[in-house]
Amino acid sequence: MRDATHAPALHRRSFLKYSGALGAAAAISSTLSACSSGPQSTNETGGGGEGADRTLTAVIGYGNDQSWDPLITASAFSMAANHHIYEGLLDTDPISREPYAALATEIPADLQATTWRFTLREGAKWHDGQPVTADDVIFTFDRVLDPKTTTLAKNFFGSWLKEVRKVDEKSVELVLKFPFPDGVQRMTLAKIMPKHVFSKAGALDEATAGKAVGSGPYRQTAHNPKSNTSFEAFADYNGPRKATFKKMNWLSIVDAAPRVAKISGSSAGAQISDNIPYANISQLEKGGMKVEGGAGMNHLFLLFNTAHKPFDDVRVRQALHYAIDTEKMIQAALRGHGKPASSFLNEGNPSYRKAKTVYTYDRDKARELLREAGVSGLTVNLMAVNVSWIVDCLPTIKASWDAIGVKTTLQPQETAALFTKLDQKKDFQVVAAASNPNQFGLDADLIMHYNYGPENTWMRYARWTDNSAAKDLFKRMDEATREPDAETKKQMTQEYIDIVAENAVIYPVVHNELMTAWNAEELTGIRPQPYPGINLLQAKWA
Repeated sequence: MRDATHAPALHRRSFLKYSGALGAAAAISSTLSACSSGPQSTNETGGGGEGADRTLTAVIGYGNDQSWDPLITASAFSMAANHHIYEGLLDTDPISREPYAALATEIPADLQATTWRFTLREGAKWHDGQPVTADDVIFTFDRVLDPKTTTLAKNFFGSWLKEVRKVDEKSVELVLKFPFPDGVQRMTLAKIMPKHVFSKAGALDEATAGKAVGSGPYRQTAHNPKSNTSFEAFADYNGPRKATFKKMNWLSIVDAAPRVAKISGSSAGAQISDNIPYANISQLEKGGMKVEGGAGMNHLFLLFNTAHKPFDDVRVRQALHYAIDTEKMIQAALRGHGKPASSFLNEGNPSYRKAKTVYTYDRDKARELLREAGVSGLTVNLMAVNVSWIVDCLPTIKASWDAIGVKTTLQPQETAALFTKLDQKKDFQVVAAASNPNQFGLDADLIMHYNYGPENTWMRYARWTDNSAAKDLFKRMDEATREPDAETKKQMTQEYIDIVAENAVIYPVVHNELMTAWNAEELTGIRPQPYPGINLLQAKWA
C-alpha cells in the first residue's frame, strides 16, 4: 500500500483503524488520493552546491500523492518524510524502535503510571519561526481523541489514552485509562502540529494535499505530487537528531525500471533508493552500490469481500489460500527474499507463534474445500496495487488459481485508484496489496489492530464486522489490550491470531524482505528499514 505504504500504504502502506486502520471512508479517500496536480519538475530547488552543501537525492518507490497530514497518513512516502519534518513528544529509533525524547525533554520515569507529564524542549520552534507551546500539543491530541474526527492516530491511542491536559505553557499531562507501557513507543505516531497554522479554515485540507510545517530538523521547501518533494535543513532546530544534509530531494518513482536506472551507473542521479527489485540486486552490487535488506512484517495479503458470494464462505477463502504455490512465488518473484506466512505475524516478531491454521501449498485440499462449499466454475477478478514486487507476484497467484479451476483475471492498478473504489463502496471480489504495520510499531497489539477491529476501515472493506466470529475476535482483542501481565497478554494475542488465521478475511500470503541500495562512497550511517521508506536522521555524507 503501509504505501502502507500502504496501500497507499504501502503506498500508503496502509490504512486502518483502532491501533491501525484509517477510519471513515472519506478519510481514506483523502489519504489515498490527495491532490495530484502541480508542477512535475524533479529538479532540486535552489541550485546544486558542492561538497557538504550539495543536495542529497533519494528515490522512494512509492507515491507522494497521498495524504501528508501526519495524523491521518499511512503513505510510505509521506510517513518517511514526516519523520524528518515533524516531531512527537517522543520519537522512536527507526530500527530498534527504542523511544527517545523529541519535543519533550524526557521519557516518563514510571511507565506503569496512569499519568505521564511531559515538558517541552526549551527553544523549540516551528518552521515558520513561531515557538512550540503546550497549546500545540493540546490541539494535536484533541484531534486524536475527538470522537467526531476521523484520524488514523486516534486508532493508535483511543483504546488506552483518556485525555491530554495543559499544565502550563510548556507542560502537558497525558491521562491513561489503564497502565499501558507500550504507549510510550506509540507517542511518535502523534506528530505535534502547529495550532496557529492548522487550526485555520481549510488548513487541514492543505495538510492532506502536501503542506507540512513541523518542528523537526528538515523543513519542506517544495512538494510536487507524483513527482518529488524537497527539503532543507532547519537552521533553528535544537533537538536531538539534527539535519546532516543541507538539502534533500526525494523523487517518487513507483515503476521499478526507472527507479533502478536513477541510481545506476556513472551517471546516477540519486545516492539512495528503497524498494529495490530483487532481480536488480546483483546488477547494482556489481556497479558499486551497497544493497541490504530488512526482514520484518512486510507482506502481500489478500482481502476478501465477504458480502460478495461465495467469499462469505470461509471454505472458499481458505481454498484460495491453500491453492497458492508460495514457494514458487518466493523463488520466481521474490528471488528467495521471503517466507510463506505461518501466522499473521512474521517469525521475527516477539509474539510470534505458528498459527493453528497454516496455508501450506495443497492443491488437493483447495479443490476439496471448494467442493464442500458447493462452488464450481468460479471466476475471480483479482484487483491489485501496482507496487512493483506485488505485480511480480500476481502471475503465480493466477497460475495457482487457474490450476484448481478458478478462472482468474488480474487487474493491477494505481494504489490510490484502487482504494478510492473501495472507499466509494464499489463491489469487488478479492484484492491483493502490500502491507507493513511495522511502519507504526512492533508490538503485536498494534499490528493486529492495524487490520482488525470493530470500527476498522479494513473491516468495512471486507464487510465482515457483523459476523459472529468477528465479534468474538474483537472481544478477545480488547481483553488482550487491557491485560496487564505481559506473558498472559502474549498468550491471549496468539490465541486470537488463530481466529484471524482460520477465517482468512485479510491475511498474508508471504512475508518478504525489503531492499535498500545506496552509494557507500558518498553516504555513511545508512540503516536499511524492514518497512517502506528511508530514515536519514543519522546518515551523513561520507
